[in-house]
Amino acid sequence: MTPTPLPLSPTVPDLTVILLTFNEEKHIERCLKSLLLVTDKIFIVDSGSTDRTVALATALGARVVQNPWVNYANQFNFGIQHCPYQTKWLMRMDADEYILPELAQEIRQTLPTLPASVSGLYIKRRVMFMDQWIRYGGYYPTWLLRIWRSGKGHCEELWMDEHIKLSEGETARMNHDLVDHNLNNLTWWTQKHNLYAIREAIDLLNVKYDFGNVEIVTPKLFGTQEQRKRYLKIKYASLPLFTRPFLYFLFRYFFKMGFLDGKRGIVWHFLQGFWYRFLVDAKIFEVYHRAGTSKEGIAQFFLTEYGKDVLGKR
Repeated sequence: MTPTPLPLSPTVPDLTVILLTFNEEKHIERCLKSLLLVTDKIFIVDSGSTDRTVALATALGARVVQNPWVNYANQFNFGIQHCPYQTKWLMRMDADEYILPELAQEIRQTLPTLPASVSGLYIKRRVMFMDQWIRYGGYYPTWLLRIWRSGKGHCEELWMDEHIKLSEGETARMNHDLVDHNLNNLTWWTQKHNLYAIREAIDLLNVKYDFGNVEIVTPKLFGTQEQRKRYLKIKYASLPLFTRPFLYFLFRYFFKMGFLDGKRGIVWHFLQGFWYRFLVDAKIFEVYHRAGTSKEGIAQFFLTEYGKDVLGKR
């Protein structure tokens, strides 16, 4: 679909930003200071931070509420439903992200003058790893629907790779980037991806077992980037265990030229594109080994071992 051209206006946008936090004191000030260039309406749903996250956020004017963590989709939809601001537009951000000044200016100039037919805006995400921009391996540009009209979007009820799904309207693209730059060390990164692997295993098994009838982005090979990603994920789920991580890494590192990202790039592409995917398959293999292949047995395994009710409240 051809993006709608974006008009220009100097008017301050009527925008609320929603963030989810848990122990983000390394990132929260950087994130909020970048967002204050476009709005002072920032709503944070925190899941029990024990560091200075809440204090730092409130000092910069953010509104913070507490809500127990179930999964990302549940937490973010809670934020949409309980947002204290009545603005025309909502924006999704993560605490370890920030918007470039050029994007801030573009949001200020374009958002107030968009036609009523446009309900959502895609923004490019720039991933930084070990302080290096990951430009290759299919990682840039990654287009994400991050701004949408209030009442027109919600977060998919999935365990992993959740997207904002619009109920109606056209979309347009912004020209400038937001940056994903996590400042934690590699041990933190691998521990986090170990936990991600549980959620990813549930999502891949859900393709086969359909744990819950939830509304998702329509899979489409030649649709938007998230539609294509959903389509390819379904195809990926049908490939044999332990074969698909090898194929995926080879595709990313050689065909998509991930090797051009250098030494830090090989660390990123190997860990994120192979080790993590292999770990997911190992967890699925363990599920089959310990719980069998019945839908009920697998659901009981995740509930008993990880406290995740895949058939009930997501």
